[in-house]
This record gives sequence, C-alpha cells and structure tokens, in this order.
Amino acid sequence: MAFGRKLISKLIVLLVLAGVGFGSYWAYINLYKPNVNTEGKNYKYIFIPKEADYQLLLEILYNENIIENHTSFEFMAKRMELDKNVHPGKFKVTNGMNNRQIILMLKNNRQEKIKLTFNSQIHNLDEFAEYLDNKLELSYDEVEDFLHDDTRLEKEFGMDPDNVMALILNNVYEVSWAVTVDELFTEIKEHFDSVFTKARKERAAKIGFTLPEIVTIASIVQSESGIYSEQQKIAGVYINRVKKDMLLQADPTLKFANKNFEVQRVTNADKEIDSPYNTYKYKGLPPGPICLVNTQSIDAVLNYTKHNFIFFCARPDFSGYSDFAATYEQHQRNADAYQKALNKKGIMR
Repeated sequence: MAFGRKLISKLIVLLVLAGVGFGSYWAYINLYKPNVNTEGKNYKYIFIPKEADYQLLLEILYNENIIENHTSFEFMAKRMELDKNVHPGKFKVTNGMNNRQIILMLKNNRQEKIKLTFNSQIHNLDEFAEYLDNKLELSYDEVEDFLHDDTRLEKEFGMDPDNVMALILNNVYEVSWAVTVDELFTEIKEHFDSVFTKARKERAAKIGFTLPEIVTIASIVQSESGIYSEQQKIAGVYINRVKKDMLLQADPTLKFANKNFEVQRVTNADKEIDSPYNTYKYKGLPPGPICLVNTQSIDAVLNYTKHNFIFFCARPDFSGYSDFAATYEQHQRNADAYQKALNKKGIMR
C-alpha cells in the first residue's frame, strides 16, 4: 500500500511537471517565440488601409510573408481581441517580434507617423495632390476633388479653387498614413489660424488686403528673394503698383504660368502666354499664390517698406539684393546691368 501511494505521488508529480512543461512550451510558442519574417532586414513596414477589417489585416500580413506561424498568431490574435481592434495606418514590424508584441502594436494602434513637409517647392494644386498621393493612402483624385469643390471650400474656408493654396502654409506635419482628407485639412486650417493671429488679421485689413491676397503677394515676394529686408521693399513695390493700378510685371508669375519653375531668366516669349497669372498682361493680383509661403514672407508683406519705388531689379553681383527705382529710365539702367551680368555668366534660361 505504501509503495502504491508513493508511486501515485510520483505519477502526480510527473504529470504536474509535464503540465508545467507543456504550458511553458505553449506559452513560448504562442507568446514569446519570434514569429516574423523580415527577409533579413531589421524591420519591414505594413500598410493597413482605411477599409480594412480583421480578415483583410490577416491577408496583408500573410501576403507580405510577415507571419511565419499562422496558427499560433491567429490563436493569440483571437484571445487578445485583435479582430475587434483593427486600425488603419503604417506599422513597423521589427525582426524578432513575437505574437504578443505584434498584436499589441496593431491593437493599440502604435503606428508610424508620416512626415509631410509643405514648402515653396510645391507650386500648385497638382503638385500638392501628387505629393500627398505619393506619401499617403490618399489618392490624387481624392485630393483634387476636395480642392475643386467650390461649395465646400467657400463654406469651410471662405476660399475657392483658385486661392485655396493660400490656406496651405509652409509647415511640417506628422500624420497617419491613412489620414483622411478632412482630417488633414483640419490640421492645415488650424496651422493657418495659428499664423494669422488677431494682430496679423488686423494688419491685413489695415493695409487693405484679404488674407488670401496677403498670401498671394507673399508668394511672389518669396519667389523674388529670401532676405527679409528685401522682401519688405519688394512687397512695397508690388503694393505701390496695385494702388496705382499698374501691371505687376512680376517675373515669378510668368514662371508659374509657363510651369518653368527652375529657369533663372525670363524671356519675351514667356510673356506671351494667355494666363490670369501673366501679370505682364493682366492687372491686379493673380488669382492665387504661386507657391506655398512661410511666415517670414507673410510678415514682410504685412510690414512692407513704404517708399515711392515702382521698379526693382536684381543686382548684377548676384548677392540676392535688388536695385530699386522710381523712374523707368533708372530701372532700365539697372536692368541693362543685370542682363549683361547674366550674359557674362552664360545664363540664358
């Protein structure tokens, strides 16, 4: 009898140990064993679209060969309720991750943000839509439709397709890869409002321009020079011309109209284009900005230098400064000197 009890006790111990061992093995396989394939890289990214449900999430993981053991992953995913917590976005799967780590990352929406840099290299709505199409899940057509919706732009922003670029100021955003166009433009509008403080709005009203017009002037001024003091003087020239009902004759608007953004020299042929942005043909400001602008350029316009100049021309030393003139005769002398300097350097376009 004593021998039998000892045997039973040993069997119980062995069964307990076996159970513990099996449980440990189960936990290792399902929770702690690495279960990703990053193809020899330190990490891989997966992109979960906005319409994704649990089944589509699994398809993406499997089609990308991210998960090695499908059975253990799905077992843990169900237990951890990943099927009820699918989030769209860009996620970083790191080499060596186990089921638990992957599921928690996806379930808790620990996604990688996309950095959007809006600057003066973006000139028009087409370039803006193309930039977003390349960086986000948003399609070119989706952005274009939003930016050409006259009724909505007027209702939400007080703008139209011609001047809505004034809303998109230079800035860096970090957003979800799956951000919607509404969410993105909410952030863009918040930045616009933060730049156009009460003081700046009052200043714009005082000098007689709407906010989109201020941004439009700033885009031309910024295209002419990056030096703040020069921007103020150049803004003064253009504002003088507007007040005198003169043609602006701004070379950057010709580059915009002809889509010759990189040329250094404007020709007479450029002036022939029939475009509302051809300020050599049409008086007043162009319909909207010709590039995205920064706060410095806006302030240069709001605090423009008051003077009697109605002409300016880049200096022949290529210093970034300009020579200003109140008469056409003086301006012609300045322009001749600059043209000779361009010829000497062989700059024809």
